Amino acid sequence: MKASRLAAAGAVAGLAVLSLATPSFAHVSVAAEGTAAKGGYAVVDFKVPNERDDASTTKVEVSFPTDHPLASVLAQPVAGWKVQVTRSTLAKPIEMHGKKITEAVTKVTWTADGKGIEPGYFQKFPLSLGALPEDTDQLVFKALQTYSDKEVVRWIEVQQKGQEEPENPAPVLELTDAATEDTAAAGSTAAENTSDKSTGATTAADSSSSGSDTTARVLGGVGIATGVAGVAYGVFAGRRRTTV
Repeated sequence: MKASRLAAAGAVAGLAVLSLATPSFAHVSVAAEGTAAKGGYAVVDFKVPNERDDASTTKVEVSFPTDHPLASVLAQPVAGWKVQVTRSTLAKPIEMHGKKITEAVTKVTWTADGKGIEPGYFQKFPLSLGALPEDTDQLVFKALQTYSDKEVVRWIEVQQKGQEEPENPAPVLELTDAATEDTAAAGSTAAENTSDKSTGATTAADSSSSGSDTTARVLGGVGIATGVAGVAYGVFAGRRRTTV
């Protein structure tokens, strides 16, 4: 009886954990393929899961931050989807690689020309972004997810520091420090050079040891030959004295 009660309690607890964990996996999110270094370019994926059991996702709209505009945005084709990149004139032009940029991408829209994202599935939408800003640690995007039954879920709530995650959080791309990446690369190169030098030293030591062994063997052979000659000479001299 106790065993059955414990099993039932465990099942309920497990369902409770799943019910709490499920929403965190259902958010529209963005992540870099590798790293997204400040001042550089990166390929990122917007991951869109389907949260409905009776409808498919047919449209995804991602609005770009206007406080840190991105001049270059390239979309990778996704089978079954049409993509539209919307550009707008900047209120304040920005400098990029010595050129003045007056326009930036403000929105990217994917529209399904087939079944879309069906229940139980998710879809990744890749974009190439740049140049990434150098004066912030993250970029906050806002996304709208439209279902086949016309329902629209707005992933636009910004996470506030020290507070719980909002119900519909906006996708956030974390940026890394370019200097940190350069330092790591330099450290890796130095480590490789040190390894090469260490290997060279070992080889030299091996060669020296091999040379010493060869010399010792030669000297040993000469010593043995000299000893044998001495013994033979002694025997021969003794015989001559006996004969005389």
